[in-house]
Amino acid sequence: MSRILHRQIHTPLPIAVGGKGVELFDAEGRSYIDASGGAAVSCLGHGHPDVTAALHAQADKLAYAHTSFFTTEPAEALADRLIEDAPKGMSHVYFVSGGSEAVEAALKMARQYFVELGQPERRNVIARRQSYHGNTLGALATGGNEWRRTQFRPLLVETHHIDPCFAYRFQQPNESDQDYAARAAQALEDRILELGPETVMAFVAETVVGATAGAVPPVADYLRRIRAICDRYGVLLILDEVMCGMGRTGTLHACEQDGVVPDLMTIAKGLGGGYQPIGAVLLGRHIFDSFANGSGFFQHGHTYLGHPMACAAALAVQEVIRRDGLLGNVREMGARMTRRLGERFGNHPHVGDIRGRGLFMAVELVEDRSTKAPFDPKEKLHARIKREAMARGLMVYPMGGTIDGARGDHVLLAPPFIVDEQIVDAIVERLGDAVDAALAGVKLKAA
Repeated sequence: MSRILHRQIHTPLPIAVGGKGVELFDAEGRSYIDASGGAAVSCLGHGHPDVTAALHAQADKLAYAHTSFFTTEPAEALADRLIEDAPKGMSHVYFVSGGSEAVEAALKMARQYFVELGQPERRNVIARRQSYHGNTLGALATGGNEWRRTQFRPLLVETHHIDPCFAYRFQQPNESDQDYAARAAQALEDRILELGPETVMAFVAETVVGATAGAVPPVADYLRRIRAICDRYGVLLILDEVMCGMGRTGTLHACEQDGVVPDLMTIAKGLGGGYQPIGAVLLGRHIFDSFANGSGFFQHGHTYLGHPMACAAALAVQEVIRRDGLLGNVREMGARMTRRLGERFGNHPHVGDIRGRGLFMAVELVEDRSTKAPFDPKEKLHARIKREAMARGLMVYPMGGTIDGARGDHVLLAPPFIVDEQIVDAIVERLGDAVDAALAGVKLKAA
């Protein structure tokens, strides 16, 4: 019996013993196409020689130095690289060990920014329902997934939530994309005015919503409207690109495609590609200057900030992406995946929506396409699909609660940036078979 407290106590797991390229291998000799990058992490796949070489080289030099005593060469080099490639106005980087830590740090930065400016009354955070920003308490409070929040609610700070920009579920019939974007953004302004602009600290949003709703992109000029509203009331815009960023959508930062620059941006997952745990906050010059010209420090810290091994791995990952032109491949293979998903599922009686950007795609399952009615949550369709996919040598990222944390099922796809046409086709074919096999075991209401 395993001594690990696994995510699912009563579900035995295969033992991963190796990986190469887009595949992982278990102890029984089975291979799996990693079509989700784990959780949109493994952007270069597994066992990339350039990254492992960088880790070996760094281990030979220095494995660890505490950031209260030293900075290190890989941390400085990675920071320079990230700011070189960052949206205009970003000036500094704060390194952490993952996405939840990045969101926690960004929230504290937002709060300290206003304290430094002499506006301590700004304390309220607004986010969106069905968002996911991490599992630590501050990030969980900010996130809008009720299933994750419910049992921990007594421990969470008060936050405020508005509807997401989720066209498939919230756009009205005959409502244009522009009109829907305006209506969805207006919800933020309405909430700011309700709370009192002088009390609002930040609006937090995933540029493209990830795990909880399944690769939901913003509609039309939604994010530009959000940026204008934040500017109007002096509210900081924090974009969470932990899952959708670092090339996943075809540009290094997803917000580039929307023409928006946040005040703070969180990144992780594809930053280090899974080769080491690492995340970061990119901060605008005005945020840094408030600290530098005020108290002179950021009141926060962790033991493994700027870990040399993690930074060396992340720098190598980013070098490979640039050298090999992988963002172009993300766009090209993303277009192929969109087309192939449409061919396989476009007329499927139980697929309501196919959406996403680049190699960040999702398929939403419905019991009735005409009404968009979801399956009964008791059927756990998403879990059935995962089992059937694994049995076919395919790793995908299905989730339940797509609509409100309880109802709805979707499957997220986020394969490595190195995929080719044959792998994309194999992913779609195996997923199609897995979905059909899972549905065969589901009791339909109409039956």
